[in-house]
Amino acid sequence: MHTDSPTASSTTLSAPAASLVWTDQLQVGDARMDETHAEFVDQLNALLATPVDQQLPLYREFLAHTVEHFAQEERWMLATGFATDNCHASHHATILDTMHAVIPLFENDDPEIITRLAEALAEWFPQHAASMDAGLAQHLQQVGFDTTTETLADPSVIRPASMSGCGSVSCS
Repeated sequence: MHTDSPTASSTTLSAPAASLVWTDQLQVGDARMDETHAEFVDQLNALLATPVDQQLPLYREFLAHTVEHFAQEERWMLATGFATDNCHASHHATILDTMHAVIPLFENDDPEIITRLAEALAEWFPQHAASMDAGLAQHLQQVGFDTTTETLADPSVIRPASMSGCGSVSCS
């Protein structure tokens, strides 16, 4: 046994967490969606920069933001012809289920769970934004949906529940 080396948990607790840099590549071409995504990235990075014993209040705020972020996109999807069970919304539901499960794990003596999830989200988000969210932004533009007012220029262009996919060229 090496007594002069740090334990695995003290190394993990003191190691700097990865962050996600907001870049042009994360923009999807819709100002309101990009603003919401930039807030998501800012909150995610604030969480990753916070010591684990102080993360829970920030995590709760981040979770609330993510719930509204996803609900916003899903309102837009439904308003523009997506079926309620589309795969983009299913991805959101999976992420939110995971995020909700983190709080009891953190409270039941897994202090690193928030950091691990935040790191996973930092890895997941760029692909999600580049595929599903970019596809949604393109769809919204094509049908004339204004994300600021959440209105359609011409509601007759929408066929209810006509899209069951994710709004992307690939549903992965």
